[in-house]
Amino acid sequence: MLRYSADRRTLLWCLAMPVVALSMYAAPELIPYLCPVSCYLALSAGVIAHNHNHCPTFKNRKMNEAMGMWLSVFYGYPTFVWIPTHNLNHHKFLNKAGDATITWRYSKKHNFLVAFAFPFVSTYWQQEPTKAFIDKARERNRPLFRQIVLQYIVWGGTHVALLGLAMALHGFIEGARIWVFAFLIPAVFTLWTIMFFNYIQHVHSDPWSEHDHSRSFTGRLINFFLFNNGLHAVHHETPGLHWSLLPEAHAKIHDAIHPDLRPNSFFAWCFRSYVLAPFFPRFGTKQVGRAPYDPPTGGTVDVRFGDDLQAVDSGVNAARV
Repeated sequence: MLRYSADRRTLLWCLAMPVVALSMYAAPELIPYLCPVSCYLALSAGVIAHNHNHCPTFKNRKMNEAMGMWLSVFYGYPTFVWIPTHNLNHHKFLNKAGDATITWRYSKKHNFLVAFAFPFVSTYWQQEPTKAFIDKARERNRPLFRQIVLQYIVWGGTHVALLGLAMALHGFIEGARIWVFAFLIPAVFTLWTIMFFNYIQHVHSDPWSEHDHSRSFTGRLINFFLFNNGLHAVHHETPGLHWSLLPEAHAKIHDAIHPDLRPNSFFAWCFRSYVLAPFFPRFGTKQVGRAPYDPPTGGTVDVRFGDDLQAVDSGVNAARV
């Protein structure tokens, strides 16, 4: 039923998510060791949700819907939000005016404070395309709207049940503490990290360029653990391409990407950008090519969210909302 055999690893990661999280229910003394693992697996849930919404995991519609529900529990929010905020907004405007996740909304500088605050700013501005998407689904695509509502119910209801289970096993206070470490902290970590990644993959890149519109981290380690999501430029150029095929596709455009936009190590890049750069500016990033707020032809962009939104219907085919 899988569309690509590489997603056997995806399913293995999905199975590990509840095993690690619920192991903290069974043995709270393992929390210091397992909470970091749950944080990584929750981040994986976000990455997998991103992949799933671009290229559905299964051939079967119901299985794809169930996959979205499952990932919502560990990702920390209903996964349908990837469609209006990422698939249909970010990919369309690509850090230019109209993108709810623009890196330059309040500051054109790149430093740790701006990068740290970006996920909170981005969360606020993504509410508009999300609301427009839901409203339009309610008006024109009732099956999609019911699916959205069901995701909210499953996501919220499951966490209420998980909190109740922890309290039933360990008492009110201790149970709440265990649930926080097993599910809440990993979810908050994931939601922040996903948007932080979006920021660093576009800050000081050139959205008007054929290949320099995104920053790609090419290291094998980060791409193994994040299902090749470090290879961001090729993803934007071929958004429907399965994650397992991205390395081969990236190799074809690697040399055409500006060297500053294809660092190898994510951690080394962060160290240079946020630890060294405040003292030695030469280690910081510089604008590559044309800035996103400097369109070639000038003028402004009139953006009305929801005008041309599309949704993934049946998990395989795109349908108008």
